[in-house]
Amino acid sequence: MAYRDHTREIHIGNKTIGGGNPIAIQSMTNTRTEDVEATVAQIKRLEEAGCDIVRCTVPTMEAAKALGEIKTQIGIPLVADIHFDYRLAIAAMENGADKIRINPGNIGGSDRIKAVVDRAREFDVPIRVGVNSGSLEKEELEKYSGRVTPQGLVESALNKVKMIEDLGYRNLVISIKSSDVLMAVKAHELIAERTDYPLHVGITEAGTVYSGNVKSSIGLGIILHEGIGDTIRVSLTGDPTKEVRTARLVLRTLGLRRGGIEVVSCPTCGRTEIDLISLANQVEEMVQDIPLDLKVAVMGCVVNGPGEAREADIGICGGKHEGLLLRGGQIIRKVPEDQLLFALREELIHWGEN
Repeated sequence: MAYRDHTREIHIGNKTIGGGNPIAIQSMTNTRTEDVEATVAQIKRLEEAGCDIVRCTVPTMEAAKALGEIKTQIGIPLVADIHFDYRLAIAAMENGADKIRINPGNIGGSDRIKAVVDRAREFDVPIRVGVNSGSLEKEELEKYSGRVTPQGLVESALNKVKMIEDLGYRNLVISIKSSDVLMAVKAHELIAERTDYPLHVGITEAGTVYSGNVKSSIGLGIILHEGIGDTIRVSLTGDPTKEVRTARLVLRTLGLRRGGIEVVSCPTCGRTEIDLISLANQVEEMVQDIPLDLKVAVMGCVVNGPGEAREADIGICGGKHEGLLLRGGQIIRKVPEDQLLFALREELIHWGEN
């Protein structure tokens, strides 16, 4: 796998993307930004889940002003998502936004774009230039027989980038998103050859937690494996903390991030005599707050369980009304079924003490 370390570095608050820095995980709040208390509470949950950068929508001047209060209560960079009204972009930066996301095509005329860029320069705030397949300009559609194409997405994005470059500003991040996975992959391959700006990668409007995870994992997996991408977001119709957990797992699976507990579990079969499905889900939830870099195995029976768990650091293996607790593939002890979760957690909490 290549690693795209030749992109330029862009500083977003206390995070740096591009230039070979670790790929940053982003998510977006779904609270009303004007509701400072609810928004801060959600951002803190996202921080705990492993989010590196968070974005809030700014549809009103009240929301722009709320960013100032929100920023004082969180520990990760805050990005303002702006559409249509250039004044909101300016207000967001004046209230402490660490980055703004705009589509220059819907922000207004050249004078308004210049006003935003001038203020971004003043505050040294990066601009993410975002283009989605659902908002591609008429001329780009007509050029390719009325269809959205990877080429059209790339050209649209680079045209907008040039608008800002012509104003003498290059503190930029680019995103080109589509809900079509293969189109997104091709578009990223094309744009990676034509720019050294950091790329924000994601599959937009991917869907519910189930379908969105599948589409995002495939799309992000292909793109990142080709060495493309500097920051990512998994877009799900659901709790945004699930976006972060999926993003972490994608990066860890590709070897692009370490840390956190990886849970592996067997698919169950007729030999399973414990409620393995429930147990595996409980284990996955239970380990979220344990800061270890380990592999935990949850296996359903004693036939293959101990062998399959050998490559894990620690594991549990079900039997009839009881299970085995294993460490390094070696049986530590038998545990009643209703105590397996507790026994595993105790081992993890005291990991390294023995």
